[in-house]
Amino acid sequence: MGDLAALVPVALFLVFAVGMSMVVRRRARAASTGGGFVKEYFIGNRGLGGFVLAMTTIATYGSVSSFVGGPGQAWSIGFGWVYMAVVQVTALVLLYGIVGKKMALIARKLDAITVVDVIRARYGSDALANLSAVIIVVFFGATMIAQFVGGAKLFEAVTGYSYVFGLALFGVAVVLFTTIGGFRGVALTDALCGIAMLVGIVVLAAGILDAGGGYEAIMGSIAQNHPEMLEPTSGGNMPPSLYFTQWLLVGIFTFVLPQSVVRTMGYKDVKSLHRAMIVGTVIIGAMMIGVTALGVLAAGVLTEDLAAYGGSVDNIIPLAIVRTLPPVLAGIAIIGPVAASISTVSSLLISSSSALVKDVWMHYAEARGKHASERTLSVSSQAITLGLGAAVFVLAIVPPDVIWKINMFAFGGLETAFLWVMVCGLFWRRANRTGALWSMAGGTLAYCATMALGFKVADLHQIVIGIVVAGACMVVGSLVGSHAPKARLDVFFPGDTDGADDRDAAEARRAS
Repeated sequence: MGDLAALVPVALFLVFAVGMSMVVRRRARAASTGGGFVKEYFIGNRGLGGFVLAMTTIATYGSVSSFVGGPGQAWSIGFGWVYMAVVQVTALVLLYGIVGKKMALIARKLDAITVVDVIRARYGSDALANLSAVIIVVFFGATMIAQFVGGAKLFEAVTGYSYVFGLALFGVAVVLFTTIGGFRGVALTDALCGIAMLVGIVVLAAGILDAGGGYEAIMGSIAQNHPEMLEPTSGGNMPPSLYFTQWLLVGIFTFVLPQSVVRTMGYKDVKSLHRAMIVGTVIIGAMMIGVTALGVLAAGVLTEDLAAYGGSVDNIIPLAIVRTLPPVLAGIAIIGPVAASISTVSSLLISSSSALVKDVWMHYAEARGKHASERTLSVSSQAITLGLGAAVFVLAIVPPDVIWKINMFAFGGLETAFLWVMVCGLFWRRANRTGALWSMAGGTLAYCATMALGFKVADLHQIVIGIVVAGACMVVGSLVGSHAPKARLDVFFPGDTDGADDRDAAEARRAS
C-alpha cells in the first residue's frame, strides 16, 4: 500500500509544472501569430534571463544519476567520488566562456534555432547534419530512458506505490508540459526543478545528519569502520586513471553537449550570459558536490553491506530518504531527484523533437520549395514531441540496471560526436565538411565499439579512445578535403583573414 503523505508533495509539484507550461503556451500563441512559432517553440525566442538560463542549464546537466547513482557510488567508495565530482563546477564556465557568446552571435546572424542549424551552416553538409540529428535522437533516447527509470524507481522506493504508477505519473506530466510549453516552458519548469533540487538536498541532508547523530558522529563511524573512504584513492578504488577520465567525461567535455549548447542560443543579452555564468557556477558547485557528499555521509546511517540493500548502489539514496525522514518530508526530499529526472527528460525531448522537425523535415521541405503553415508546424512539432515521449515511456516500462552507467555512456557518445565538430567549427578556419564528417562518424563508431567490447587503453575510459580518434579524423579529413568557401567562413570568422585565405577561397570556388 502506498503512502499518500509522501505522494502528495510530488503530485502537487507535477501539477504546478504542467500548469506553468499551459500559461507559457498561451503567451507563445501571440508569438506564433506573428510567424515565430518555430523560434518560440524550440528556442524561446531568445529571451531567457540570467537566472532562468543558469537554472535551466543546471537542471538539464543535473540528471537523476546525479542524485541516485552518483551518491550511491560515493556511499560505496567514499570521498574519492566527491573529489571526482568537484570538476563539475567548471561545466558552466566552460560552456558559457568557450562556446556561449560566439555560438549566440552566430546563431543570431544565421537565424539558427538548433545546434544542427549551426553545424549545417558551418560545414555545408546535409550528410553531417543528418548524422548529427540521428546521434542526438539515439543518445538522447538512451538518456531519457535512464531518467524515467531512475525517477520511477526512486518514487517506488519512497512512496510505496508501484514502479509503473510512478513512471506513468511523472512520465505523463513531463511529456505534457514539454509538448505544451516548448523551449520556454521547459526552461521555466527547469528553473522550478533546479530550486526543487536544492530544497531536496537540504531536506535530505538534515535527515541524514539527524539520523546519524550529527556530522562528527557520522565521520567517526566512517573513520572507524571504513577508513579507506576518507582517502583520495579510497583504498585503490579511485586510481588516477579513473579520476582523469571521469574529469573529462563529466566535467571538461560537457561544454559541447548539444542539450547545453542550445541554451547558449536562447539568452536575452550578454548581461544575462555573465549573470548565468556566476549564479550557475555557485549553484552547480553546491548542488553536485553537496549531493555526492550526502552519499558518503549516508554510510554512517546505512552501515550494512550492499547486499542488504538490494545489491545495487541505485538503492542507497531512496533507502536513506525512507529511513531518515517522515513521510511528508520524504515526499519533499524526492522532489529533488524527480525534478532532476523530469528536467533532463524535458530538455532532451525538446531537443530531439527539434532535430526531427527543424533539422530534417523542415529543411528538406524548404529545399523542395514547400513551406509549412504555422498551424501545420505547431501541430507537427507537438505531435512529434508527444510521440517521442511516448516511445521513451514505453521502453522504460522494463527498467535497465545501473542508471549512472547508461547516463555516462550517452554523455561519452555525445561528447565524442560533437567535441571537435563544434570546437574546430567555431575556432579553426581550416576545418571542413570532410574532417567534420570523418570526425563524427569515426569517433562515435570507435567509442561505441570499444564500449561494447570492453576495450581500454592504459585502463582509461573509452571516451579517451573516441576523442583521440575523432580528433585525428578531423585533422586528417580537413587537410585532405576541400577548403570551405570564404563567404561561409566570413560568417564564423569575421575580419579574420590572411594571405592563405585568398588561396583557400580560390580553391573552394574551383571545387564548387
